[in-house]
Amino acid sequence: MPTVAEQLRAGREARKLSINEVAETTKIRTDHIRALEEGDYNVFVAPVYIRGFVRCYSMLLRLDVPAVMSTLDEELGRTEKFREPPPLSNEKKTPLDFVTLQLSKVNWQKGGVLLAGLAMVAILVLIIWWWNSRRVATPTAPSPIPAARYSRPTTDTLPLTNRPPRK
Repeated sequence: MPTVAEQLRAGREARKLSINEVAETTKIRTDHIRALEEGDYNVFVAPVYIRGFVRCYSMLLRLDVPAVMSTLDEELGRTEKFREPPPLSNEKKTPLDFVTLQLSKVNWQKGGVLLAGLAMVAILVLIIWWWNSRRVATPTAPSPIPAARYSRPTTDTLPLTNRPPRK
């Protein structure tokens, strides 16, 4: 199977396009197009640029993009520079990194609906509790005293008089 560089060069020549025409159409620099057609991937900083440029270039030439991309992945796997992705940082991961990663996976739209539902249920429970405590705390009318206990004042006793204030 031909290499990516050979496929790109053959496709460009079959369409009778110059490197400058390809660069103008794809907005890829001419030195990058030459590097892609020569298979010199060390010109590029990261494999993401190589993949994007090859995909764009292949689409312009109407090549089989998935086949070209799989061939490119094989070729990049054989290079020293792009064999595996570089580490994002040299720092050791902390528990906070783990927590933020897990929180980033949460679907906040569904979680927000669930949280709002729980808040509504909690408010409803508080209203019912307040309503019941209000009814219990309201004093009721005093119950009538049974007639046997209640006696009318008799006229046999004299009322107490108020004493005059002391000086």
